[in-house]
Amino acid sequence: MSYTVAVRALCEFTAKVGDLDLRFTPSPSAQEGIVGHRTVASRRSAHYQNEVALEGEYQQLKVRGRADGYDPDRNLLEEVKTYRGDLDAQPANHRQLHWAQVKVYGWLMCQTLGLGEIDLALVYFDIVGEQETPVSQRFEASELEQFFNQQCALFLGWAEQQMHQREARDSAAQTLGFPHDEFRPGQRALAESVYKAVSTGRCLMAQAPTGIGKTVGTIFPMLKALAPQRLDKVFFLTAKTPGRKLALDAAQVLLDSSPELALRVLEMVARDKACEHPDKACHGDSCLLAKGFYERLPAARIAAAKVRLLDQRNLREVALAHQVCPYYLSQEMARWSDVVVADYNYYFDFGALLFGLAQLNQWRVAVLVDEAHNLVERGRSMYSASLDQYALKTLRDTAPEVLKKPLTRLNREWNALHKEQIAPYQAYAEKPDKLLQALALCASAMGDYFNENPDSLNGDLQTFYFEALQFSKVAELFNEHFIFDISKRQASGKRSASQLSLRNVVPAEFIRPRLSAARSSVLFSATLSPRHYYADLLGLPVDTAWVDVESPFKAEQLQVRIVDRISTRFVHRQASLAPIVELIAEQFSQQPGNYLAFFSSFDYLQQVSQLLAERYPQITLWQQSRGMSEAERQKFLDGFTQHSQGVGFAVLGGAFGEGIDLPGTRLIGAFIATLGLAQLNPVNEQIKLRMGAIFGAGYDYTYLYPGIQKVVQAAGRVIRSQQDQGVVMLIDDRFSEQRVRQLLPRWWSTNRRL
Repeated sequence: MSYTVAVRALCEFTAKVGDLDLRFTPSPSAQEGIVGHRTVASRRSAHYQNEVALEGEYQQLKVRGRADGYDPDRNLLEEVKTYRGDLDAQPANHRQLHWAQVKVYGWLMCQTLGLGEIDLALVYFDIVGEQETPVSQRFEASELEQFFNQQCALFLGWAEQQMHQREARDSAAQTLGFPHDEFRPGQRALAESVYKAVSTGRCLMAQAPTGIGKTVGTIFPMLKALAPQRLDKVFFLTAKTPGRKLALDAAQVLLDSSPELALRVLEMVARDKACEHPDKACHGDSCLLAKGFYERLPAARIAAAKVRLLDQRNLREVALAHQVCPYYLSQEMARWSDVVVADYNYYFDFGALLFGLAQLNQWRVAVLVDEAHNLVERGRSMYSASLDQYALKTLRDTAPEVLKKPLTRLNREWNALHKEQIAPYQAYAEKPDKLLQALALCASAMGDYFNENPDSLNGDLQTFYFEALQFSKVAELFNEHFIFDISKRQASGKRSASQLSLRNVVPAEFIRPRLSAARSSVLFSATLSPRHYYADLLGLPVDTAWVDVESPFKAEQLQVRIVDRISTRFVHRQASLAPIVELIAEQFSQQPGNYLAFFSSFDYLQQVSQLLAERYPQITLWQQSRGMSEAERQKFLDGFTQHSQGVGFAVLGGAFGEGIDLPGTRLIGAFIATLGLAQLNPVNEQIKLRMGAIFGAGYDYTYLYPGIQKVVQAAGRVIRSQQDQGVVMLIDDRFSEQRVRQLLPRWWSTNRRL
């Protein structure tokens, strides 16, 4: 059995030394890097060879990669590195890593062409000044062969361990039994559909009811497919923290059921949650966990590889025991884990780590997208950008002198946009090219400043810098799937300020390549209807399979009552308060227990809860508040016990509208006093126009489909098992409309009205 490793991955394993040091940053974006490489190649001779595929072997190792360029006339192999700022500020260990890469490529080229010697060059390309700084040296082939062998020998022990672990993993996975005595109804159908999708290399949309065990029902078949489909990794992607916890719990159940299963499961969390010293900068002169990071990493990596479930707590224990940064240890272990549980952005964002690693190492991956209905809005936010003029004006007063001129020019171009603005909110067909030019110059100046003053990488200046980079990046991609708009508001004094937004409204063109790059992608949720809405906005491949898993629940378990004598429209809100209060009180009197009451806004929620408290003080109430911490959210949920009685008030589409599990008598009913429609405002109306132009269904795509999806998710909190009984009251006359009712789950019986 051979082990394949990319040149870059090999060198990062063997040739990274010294401190973790992020001061020679921010590095160019991926797009800037591509442009830089093309610029360098365009300056070369006609015989110059781009992206030369090379590979070689050392015992069981197969090493492969693509050298940036080779000039046969000069017998010169080049490795191009793009950068911004002062090249002299580059840490020595960065340069050492670059030389290791080009020397490995050099030997592979000598071996391929039968060369006795070769010239190697690191070409550093300044993306701002477009200047090249070559650093070259001639090497004998024998010297390069010796270096190659040394690197491979350093990696071989780890590679052999990886091969043994992979063999043990695949062998145990093939005989892995389902971790429970039997499948829940619907769970087997879901698992079979997932296995078939990965076996045929297709994308799958799976709509499956809440409560059937979708997490285990999707992870289990992927593990069974590891060996037959030669999968390297399974990525389980979630939208929210509760989804990660469910996935980790499911993984623990599977590990407990099969002690011989040599599986490594890793949880990845955001940097701000993993950082031990948020007040320190990421370099050895500031943070002790960065000092000598690469010297201590090998021992930490070995220790971490022995832990089957590397959740945040376990990984932190390993990291601190070896005095390395937990966040960057998790990034390292993403290369060596079998199942990675992470947020959507780790695979779908512009600079997504997991997607980048999968492409670099040519991994065969399977992707599970949990609660996939969230991917529309999350995708839109990933590929959008905004800038606030208030922030710019504040910076102009406090910025270093060297930045005041570019900031002033940017503000001048910004104010020029206001001359075209008639209304407080206005959308434009074209992006603001003059402002974008000023923004690029400003970002370049800020990048140079940060490179020269790395300790300044914090605070408002850094925040605005990263926002500027994101805005510029999104502007490069601007097309009919984006909206550029300006929202003006009165500033202090006579001058107005505004917010500029580049809003992505159709994330399909960015999500589709990520889904297609995997061996199989499975998007699952209780609410993926109507199918065409998600297919259109997420860019699902044309051969995507679809399964609508039959509900294991019976209509008699859930009394769904449409209360069509009440309107929850904004203009009728005041008139709706008393009837809703009486409805809740009457139901509570008839059947005391725990209920959730969902509303369209915090204001509406507070008005109803206040009136209910005044009229029926004997009913225990607790309510969601704005900006609740995780501890506060947990306290809210802890109010729902098997023996408590009361009403919890929550906002539809918020933290308690999905992803929470309150089985049995912890929750026996829900009042949903809204259709969940997005707020009627100029932005949503603009999105509606764009949706209408692209898909011919502006209202449905902007308001109706996303709204009803939130309603169904909230209602799904009530019935969690085949033993549960409950009631859901849909409060609004519009729930009686046929086009609304056809979007509700098929197993519901919605004939009863109040």
